[in-house]
Amino acid sequence: MERFDVRRGLIKEVDGNGGLGALAKEFFDEVESSSDNSFEASHGVMTSIEARYENGAMIVDVTNVPPDFEDPEAMKSAMEDRKKWTAFLDKATGYNSKQRGDKAKEWAKKASKAKSAISSAKHFMEMAESIDGEKKEQAESLIGEIETLLEANDNTKAAGRAEKLNKLFN
Repeated sequence: MERFDVRRGLIKEVDGNGGLGALAKEFFDEVESSSDNSFEASHGVMTSIEARYENGAMIVDVTNVPPDFEDPEAMKSAMEDRKKWTAFLDKATGYNSKQRGDKAKEWAKKASKAKSAISSAKHFMEMAESIDGEKKEQAESLIGEIETLLEANDNTKAAGRAEKLNKLFN
């Protein structure tokens, strides 16, 4: 399962043009729309493609089979399949490959920042002797919120709460 950020406003644009399934039909075979914002398909070496828009991102699950590396035609076909996949991602996310990579790094950095804030706060609370109960309670509440947001894959809000947690002890 992979997550790709989607350019702001693009989901509405895609919905206006028939939804994600309609967009997928431009690139893949055997596309079945589950709703305006999701589809299932297959195409060449990609035996299963499931994608949906969710919370401003595109969530994708793809199953690939390796081509026959000895057959030049199979290799050429597999390369064409990958080109279609990349073109689909460009159009469905509004970002090119490099931008998608940068966005993924940014997303992971937010999660890391949130986890680091939790770890620091817990360590600080263990070491400090004079933390009042109210501040400790606030910290525990924020830690719970951050962990819930991380589980829900909402790294942006988790990073924001992490900043609050860090400020609590500064």
